[in-house]
Amino acid sequence: MSNSVGHHVNIWLRPTTVWVALVLLGLANLGSAYLPLNALPLNLVIAAIMVILLWLLLMDLIGSAALIRLIAVAGLVWLSFMFALTFSDYLSRACEAQGGDRPAALCVDRKINWGAF
Repeated sequence: MSNSVGHHVNIWLRPTTVWVALVLLGLANLGSAYLPLNALPLNLVIAAIMVILLWLLLMDLIGSAALIRLIAVAGLVWLSFMFALTFSDYLSRACEAQGGDRPAALCVDRKINWGAF
């Protein structure tokens, strides 16, 4: 009888621990939102840690078969392709106004101070 209780606690231990870690990382991410924009690498590191926790512990990629891990990596590769194509389209748009109108809503301002990032 005590073995089933220990097994029940063991089932919930890892998801609960990961959930607490994700909540704390989310709060850290929220707190870093009030920092100046030079905290962007901190936000990216927090997001990467959250994704790694989700992949390895909640999706159980540590103990899964090689094919499952390969599918997870393939999903990440395709997601990076989608982001690359989206950003290349966004960054290639012109900001000049057509016929005296305002500039297009989706264009890159060429006067951005990229050194601030």
